[in-house]
Amino acid sequence: MASITIHDENRRITDPQEIRQYLEPYGIWYEKWEVEGRIGAEATNEDILTAYAPEIERLKNQGGYVTADVINVNPETPNLDALLAKFDKEHTHSEDEVRFTVKGQGVFHINPPEGPVFSVLVESGDLINVPANMKHWFTLCDEKTIRCIRLFEDPSGWTPHYMDAGVHEKYSPLCWGPDYIPKADDLDPVVKP
Repeated sequence: MASITIHDENRRITDPQEIRQYLEPYGIWYEKWEVEGRIGAEATNEDILTAYAPEIERLKNQGGYVTADVINVNPETPNLDALLAKFDKEHTHSEDEVRFTVKGQGVFHINPPEGPVFSVLVESGDLINVPANMKHWFTLCDEKTIRCIRLFEDPSGWTPHYMDAGVHEKYSPLCWGPDYIPKADDLDPVVKP
């Protein structure tokens, strides 16, 4: 289940309705879709796209997306560190970044024009979008595994546009799971000195 951390406020949001309410003013959607029992562990990319065809069509109609695919990243992915390095620096895209996480965990760090930097942990079943031109960066959690449906407005995909002096250097990557979520009063700010 998704969680939001507002780093500079040392605050975390875990309730799905509160997550939606927090993200909405920034133009970010959050939805929870069922994964368990809907697709098998050995599902192919085509199986996943077929299983979620109604949701994909709804999003295409809602956001003007024209294509969807599945990305599968894991520790065996060739040149994984180089691939991840493309997205762990603050950047924007000229179109929305839409992701439905089928498997794994990752963190979108968002730097909105009005408001504090915050991060959104996404896990299996979480749908999120990062609106076009919103400053952000992305990191994988320790398992370095994520499988996502991606939607695009342009069939050729999008290109990151990096910030000259990105704020990403001030913030440590942050991941947590059910076995190591700190208590709210134990949360440390993740701002580097």
